[in-house]
Amino acid sequence: MIVKNNSVHLETVGEGVQRKILATGGKMMAVEVHFKKGAVGTVHTHPHEQISYIVSGSFEFEMDGKKEILKAGDTYYVAPNAAHGVVALEDSMIVDIFTPQREDFLK
Repeated sequence: MIVKNNSVHLETVGEGVQRKILATGGKMMAVEVHFKKGAVGTVHTHPHEQISYIVSGSFEFEMDGKKEILKAGDTYYVAPNAAHGVVALEDSMIVDIFTPQREDFLK
C-alpha cells in the first residue's frame, strides 16, 4: 500500500488538533497528528501499542504521571493501557504508529 500525503485530508479531532490517517493494513496503522501551540492531547489509555515520532515542534509528554519535554527527532513507546498525553509547546507534528489498528479512528 502506498499513501501519498497530499491525497489525505486533515480531520479536526479536537481544539487545535488535526490528524491524517496514513497507511493502514494488517495489524498496524500510521497517523499524522498536527497540534497548534497550547493544544492538548488529553491523558488517555487504549489497548493498542503505540510508538510516536516527533516530526516537528515540542511537547510536554506525560505518561503514568511523569512529565518530560520532547522535541523534534525524539520518540516514545506507549504500552497497552498506559495513561499518556501531550501538550504542544509550539505548533508541532507527531507520527503515531499503532498496533493493532485503531478501529475507532477508521470510519
